[in-house]
Amino acid sequence: MKSLCLVTVGVLAMALLIASVSLLVAHVFQTVVDLQVKQGTVLKNGTETFEAWEDPPPPVYMQFYFFNVTNPLEVLQGATPLVEEIGPYTYREYRPRVHIQFLDNGTKVSALNPKTYVFEPQKSVGDAKVDLIRTVNIPAVTAMEWTRSTPLQFATEVLLLLYQESLFTVHTVDELLWGYKDRLLSTIHLLHPEIDPVFGLFNKMNGTDDGEYVFLSGETNYLNFSRIVEWKGKESLSWWTTEGCNMINGTDGTSFHPLISKDENIYIFSSDFCRSLYLVYDSSGTVADIPTYRFVPSTMVFANTTVNPDNAGFCVPPGNCPATGVLNVSICKQGAPVFISAPHFYQADPKFIEDIEGMHPKKEYHETFLDINPLTGLVLRAAKRMQINVHVRKLPEFFETGNIRTLIFPVMYINESVLIDEVSASKLKHVLLEASVVTGIPFVIMALGIVFGIVFVVLVCRSRGINEESNEDERSPLIRTS
Repeated sequence: MKSLCLVTVGVLAMALLIASVSLLVAHVFQTVVDLQVKQGTVLKNGTETFEAWEDPPPPVYMQFYFFNVTNPLEVLQGATPLVEEIGPYTYREYRPRVHIQFLDNGTKVSALNPKTYVFEPQKSVGDAKVDLIRTVNIPAVTAMEWTRSTPLQFATEVLLLLYQESLFTVHTVDELLWGYKDRLLSTIHLLHPEIDPVFGLFNKMNGTDDGEYVFLSGETNYLNFSRIVEWKGKESLSWWTTEGCNMINGTDGTSFHPLISKDENIYIFSSDFCRSLYLVYDSSGTVADIPTYRFVPSTMVFANTTVNPDNAGFCVPPGNCPATGVLNVSICKQGAPVFISAPHFYQADPKFIEDIEGMHPKKEYHETFLDINPLTGLVLRAAKRMQINVHVRKLPEFFETGNIRTLIFPVMYINESVLIDEVSASKLKHVLLEASVVTGIPFVIMALGIVFGIVFVVLVCRSRGINEESNEDERSPLIRTS
C-alpha cells in the first residue's frame, strides 16, 4: 500500500511538471489571452471598445505657450531676437466622434471628430482675453510673400502703409488663437473671396471638425484596428511630391491595435502636421501601476535629406529642403510661410536654437510621446507637442522687413496631453488581472508538481529510514547478556 502511494505521488509530480513545462513552451494560455484580446478589440456598436473610441473618457487638455518678442526694433535692424515664453493658457478639449456610420459589412467606420475648447483659468497663467503678446505679424508677412514680384506688390505696400502694419503685431492670446478681423486680409478678401478676412492660429477650429475620416474596424485583422484609410474622401494626400510622403498611414493617435511589441513602429496621421509620421519604442514604465511602453517620434521623421533621403518628398518646391528638425507646411496652410517643429526646436539643427535667444529645449518638456499598454493597445498617457514658426527674411520690395535676418521665427507651441482617469484605469487593471490569472495557470501547475515532488522525496526518505530500523532489529540477538 505504501509503495502504491509513493508511486502515485511520484507519477503525479512528474506529470504536473511535464504538463506545466509543455504549456509554457507552447504558450497555450498566452495564446488564449491574445485571442480574447484580438476578438475584443473591434469597433462594434454596443461594445465597451466602441464606446471608449466614440467618446474617450480620459480628459484631454490643450496648453498654449507663446513667445513674446521683447526687442522688435533691434530685430528689424538685424539683431538676434529675444523671446520670452508665456504660458500655459490651458483649455479642456472635448473631442467626441459624431455622425458615425458602419460601412462594408462592419469592416469600416466613418466619423467626424469635432473638437471644442473650454478655457481653464485655474490651470492658466493669466486671462486669455486680456494678456497681450507681441509676435510676428503673420497676415502681413504672408501678404508680402504672396505678392512680391507680382503686379500686386505695389498695392500691398500701399495697404501696409495705409494700415500702418509692421513686421510685428500685438494682440491678446484669445485673438491670436481663435481669430480677429485683420484689415489687410479684409481688403484682400474683396478681391479674393477665398481669403478669410479673419486670422487666428486656430481660427475655425473650435467647435468644428477637420473632415470625415474612414477607419478600419479591425474585424478582419486586429492589426488594422482604427487605422485610417480615407480622409476627406481621399485615400492619400496631394501636397507632397512623392507617393510615400502622400500616404495616409496609421491611426489618429488616440487608439492602437493590441499586442504591441517593442520592435514595431507606431504610425500616426495628423492633419496638424499635414502628414503621417511614426514613433519608435523608447522605454518601459508604468502609469497608474499599469505597465506601458513609451513611444516617441523617430529622429528620422524630421531629419534632413542627407540623413533620410525619403524626406525629399516633403521639400516644396522640390529641392527646397530645410535643415533637420523643421517641416515647411506652407503648402497646406494657404501659402502662409509656416514651419512646424518640436517646441524650442528640440532635436532640431542647433542653428535654429542659436538664431533665437530664449530657446531652451528639454526632453521632459518638449518631446512628444505615447505611453501605451502593450497588451490592449490603450493609450494611458500621451503628449503631442508642436511648435508653430514663421519663415521671415528681408524683402527688398517691402521696407517693413527692415534688415531682419533670415529666420525660422517661433510664434507659439502646444502641449496636447491626456492621462487615463481612475475609472478607466480600474477597469483596465481588472482586465489585466484576469489575463495574469489565465497566463499564470502553468506556473500554478508547476508549483503543484514541485509540492508533490517534495512530498514524494519526504515519503521515500521516511520509508528508507523505517526499513533500516527494521533490518537492524532483525540482526540483533534474541537473548541479550550483560
